[in-house]
Amino acid sequence: MPLDKIWVVVEPAGGGAATNGLELLRGARQLAATVEAVTFGDANGAAATLGDHGASTVLTVDTPNAMAGVPVAAAIVAALAASPAPPAAILLPQTYEGRDIAGRLSVALDAPVLANAVGLAEVDGRLVAEHAVFGGSTIVKAAFTTDKVQLFLVRPKSFAAEGGAGAAGTVEALPIPDTGRSGATTVVARHAEERQGPKLDEAAVVVSGGRGLGDKERYGMIEELARLLKGAPGASRAIVDAGWVPYSYQVGQTGKTVKPNVYLAVGISGATQHMVGMKGAKKIIAINKDKEAPIFAIADLGIVGDVNKILPKLIDALKSRS
Repeated sequence: MPLDKIWVVVEPAGGGAATNGLELLRGARQLAATVEAVTFGDANGAAATLGDHGASTVLTVDTPNAMAGVPVAAAIVAALAASPAPPAAILLPQTYEGRDIAGRLSVALDAPVLANAVGLAEVDGRLVAEHAVFGGSTIVKAAFTTDKVQLFLVRPKSFAAEGGAGAAGTVEALPIPDTGRSGATTVVARHAEERQGPKLDEAAVVVSGGRGLGDKERYGMIEELARLLKGAPGASRAIVDAGWVPYSYQVGQTGKTVKPNVYLAVGISGATQHMVGMKGAKKIIAINKDKEAPIFAIADLGIVGDVNKILPKLIDALKSRS
């Protein structure tokens, strides 16, 4: 039988709700009779969206100093203590903010956290988490044996966001208790990397480059091809570590998880750590001069050849069509 209640921590994004939070709401709807969202910052603009994705109530935490971890965790702990019907579990996104909040909750509640989950299921009133290990080649399952609130950090794209659940019934503020000196930290500046086109983890088309390009300057072909396909450029860890592109471009176990309609792997051999982050794509196209490259084992279409000869022709063909 489903759990009585689950709370989902949803991060704000651009005046609305982050996609990874909407994904978690979809997952929680499959596991609990009641799903409530906990968000922070200006949540009024996101209330309707959160309700449409399954949140019967939107619990908001005011974070005037822009630091989420301390006030959000403190507000949740206070709300759990005061609630006559606390949630059985709290789901958080596997992000910087999510990890910060989860760590503070774990200490304050003396409760463990199951992190890096890629799936969740309800079994006998408890949640069982699925975790990808050994580069994603094996899935193991884990569950709590304690009766304390169950805390889970879930990787993006573990569930598909889906609306149509209705409208949020209420928006309630969660008060922040005294947090002492830890709550005095403020954000003095933020840096956002410039980008064009869709976000990497939300794009319908992703074009990723790897070491097979040969050098940093040739990565420009990846960006141009992604632009022509109205997609987002990505990268393997090898060229991120080499300094060719920022970490925000990295796809894989230690980077972003993507599930586009089309994933184009250019000059990427296909190490298991990379495939963990993209093997959920609907269609995978690989270009590599090594016909034995592991990426071909999961590709729907494989092209054996020199990427530096194939890409210019592909780019020219797309330009001629436009």
